[in-house]
Amino acid sequence: MKISAEFSKYAKEYGCYNIIQEKVIQKLLSQLKIHPQNILDLGCGSGGLIKSINWKYKRFLGVDFAEGMLDLHPKSDSVSCIYGNFNDKKLFESLHTYDFEHVFSASALQWAENLEDVFTSIESLKTSISLAIFTSGTFATLHATADIKSLLLDATTIEELANKYFNAYIEVVQYRLEFDSVREMFRYIKKSGVSAGRNVLNYKQTKSLMKQYPLKYLEFEVVFITSR
Repeated sequence: MKISAEFSKYAKEYGCYNIIQEKVIQKLLSQLKIHPQNILDLGCGSGGLIKSINWKYKRFLGVDFAEGMLDLHPKSDSVSCIYGNFNDKKLFESLHTYDFEHVFSASALQWAENLEDVFTSIESLKTSISLAIFTSGTFATLHATADIKSLLLDATTIEELANKYFNAYIEVVQYRLEFDSVREMFRYIKKSGVSAGRNVLNYKQTKSLMKQYPLKYLEFEVVFITSR
């Protein structure tokens, strides 16, 4: 398992709260050996992946369980979306009716109810993969300062499961995102979607944490799993 690191300065003038997710997508795409023509995107959201693909393809299918996100996702003769939950094995029964060349999932599978079950379902599609999963190393200092446990799996556990189901190259990338103030940092956490809307602190605890947090940056850790 290779480990690397990147650093970014938060640029609030961009009005953009998905900086790390965009970096994740760009890394997944840069690792492709060929440009697949029939693509599946699990946890497609509002279309971050499809907006970054710059080659011609035959068919792109996005899957998400947030209907509001699917409403925002680009659609065309070659791009379609369906409502579905990757935790549901019945979803994969329907996906077996398609002929995919490649499965992507960028920044979604960390919220799997049982990652091993989801890996089993993805493996059953018998196609190449590009997966990116946030780990418990994300917001590590924040969690330690607040004395709370991350809801996410650690990198080692994700790697072990990936090696069990895929012949894949695995890399852990650690990102740091710097902010001009702690207040701006917490605004990012709220609006970026990285926390998936899961509030684990009340208002009083959050105010206290903002005073105690010792850094001017947030840590992120992502496991990249790509077919060899």
